[in-house]
Amino acid sequence: MRVCLVEDDLALGRALQAALQESGHEVVWVRRSVDARHWVQDEPFDALLLDLGLPDGDGLELLRRLRAQGRQVPILVITARDGVEDRLNGLDMGADDYLVKPFVIPELLARLRAVARRAGRWSDGEAGNRWVCKDLVMDEGRMMLTRAGEPVPLSRTEFMLLQTLMRYPDRVLTRRELESRVLPHSEGKALDVHIFNLRKKLGEGYVRTVRGIGFVVESGGAS
Repeated sequence: MRVCLVEDDLALGRALQAALQESGHEVVWVRRSVDARHWVQDEPFDALLLDLGLPDGDGLELLRRLRAQGRQVPILVITARDGVEDRLNGLDMGADDYLVKPFVIPELLARLRAVARRAGRWSDGEAGNRWVCKDLVMDEGRMMLTRAGEPVPLSRTEFMLLQTLMRYPDRVLTRRELESRVLPHSEGKALDVHIFNLRKKLGEGYVRTVRGIGFVVESGGAS
């Protein structure tokens, strides 16, 4: 899971970053609201851990802005504010869950998985993360893809490309995003070639081109 951690406290931030990384998550840690807005706008995340007491503004205002912009990333608020009104305000503004400090790391990780799971950003498989779109099931731990229960053989690059798209269903990923993540040293039409080969193996109705922007895997019913 790719997580944006917004926490200004150095000691807690380091501890949370280490705990998340040890659990296999990719973490971008920022300490200011303005940096969080920049990262969430430009990069895809599976979840956001949001402290409310930030040096350049209240985390609730950041939460309100993200939801007003249509950002659907799951947000778990972590804060020392333990009043009922504070919790209700956070939930009403669009937080997916609310965890009061101090907390134990296992509970944080469990709640993080829960909000991501409810949003379709996470699935617990026997041997790693599993991602489901239509009748495609990707098991990251086994490096395996099935379609309607049948295995689909993919090259490593094809697997990584589809993996990136399936992690963010219904979100258009730009060509630059895909190239930087999957094909950082490629040139010319390499991305188009891999997309073409991927479509040949999957069939129609899975990877859609958004002209002039990039590509998307949609999570709706199979077409």
